[in-house]
Amino acid sequence: MKLSSLLSTSRVAFTTLALALTAGCGVSDPEPTTPEPTTPGDTDSTGPLYAIITQLLTADTPQSYIVLTNKLDGNATLALDKAIEVPSRSLGMGIPKSGALYVAGDEDATVTRYNLTAKGTLEKGDTVSFAGKGVASIGEYQTQFQFASPTKAYYFDGRTSQVIVWNPTEMTVTGSISLPGLAITGAITTFASSPVVTRENQIIMPVGWRPSSVVGITKQAGVVVVDTRTDTATLVTDDRCGYVRDGVLGPDGQVYLATEVYGAAVHRVTGGDTPEPCLLKFDPSSLTFDPDFYKELNSFANGGTVGTILPGPQGTAYVRVLDEQTYPIQAGVHPRQVASAAAWKWSQLKLDTFTATPIETLPVSTGSTFLYQAQDQILFTQFAAGSSGTTLHQLTGETGKPQVNSQGLIFSFVQLR
Repeated sequence: MKLSSLLSTSRVAFTTLALALTAGCGVSDPEPTTPEPTTPGDTDSTGPLYAIITQLLTADTPQSYIVLTNKLDGNATLALDKAIEVPSRSLGMGIPKSGALYVAGDEDATVTRYNLTAKGTLEKGDTVSFAGKGVASIGEYQTQFQFASPTKAYYFDGRTSQVIVWNPTEMTVTGSISLPGLAITGAITTFASSPVVTRENQIIMPVGWRPSSVVGITKQAGVVVVDTRTDTATLVTDDRCGYVRDGVLGPDGQVYLATEVYGAAVHRVTGGDTPEPCLLKFDPSSLTFDPDFYKELNSFANGGTVGTILPGPQGTAYVRVLDEQTYPIQAGVHPRQVASAAAWKWSQLKLDTFTATPIETLPVSTGSTFLYQAQDQILFTQFAAGSSGTTLHQLTGETGKPQVNSQGLIFSFVQLR
């Protein structure tokens, strides 16, 4: 697939995953099935309702679609013929079950609110612009938008090294928080793609860096901690490993941060001086990394390639393990191809003993994984080769059951009701 030329250099961080997915392999396009999920205007006004935004990448101009559905089972394929079209590569965010969806994209620096009507449709509302704070476009992941309350939200922008503070009710910008030290010369700043860690009065956003001109990762880990009472932020770094973009809250109240699968893939392919994938511990009370805690991620798979940490049940987490029988590493392969290959197994990590157990019931899937909360279950993404489709699988219960399919890349998921 050829990406549109309108995706400028400033948008590289947001398009990286799409480039990786086009090089992925081993995932077939989802087959259309019936019945189709419920379309807007035909929904049960009392049951759950979900907004899914999928991005269709073409050789010309990317296009995104907002689809409403109240069905997330039966492995049906979402119909796009009645979806709301939004330009370019768009994201959707919001407070779960609040009846509001906020849509932004890489075409400009605006956020538009869509309100859920009594008929189960979305009605376009007010728009707020971040351009006055120097933001040119909005991209990467929906998790860069974090909501403290209906009247206060934050947008983490790595390209301008700041956090925008805005009011989702009034649709106004109320301030910004500078992040000195966030930018590293010659490196791209990228925030967490999976849900960030939240505590009372705190938002903890993992951050990673990679060189902008060569394949590699920068040997620095970091977290940005926002105090929602004072709208102040602290950047804390650690130089023992790199691309530590994922974090989970442990049963001991500590935050455990791990190298994401791309960083693990870089280490596997290039070796040498590339920082080894690691697990670090961060104290959200003292805002410090534990200097005595360091674990090699590869030790959780007998020396295999391990990357990413995701929330698990009852004091556990999930890590991803590369299956090289499914995807043998060839000379000259790009780490993006490895990270996006459908060859990453699941292991459950106990956060007290730090022992990992393979989960055989979950299918191997692409290493780049998003988690979405849907009522009482967690879904994970499986991207098809060529960025042509996405299947949402059930993580809850560790069944891996496919729930719903869509054309394009599902980069956003919000439960509206």
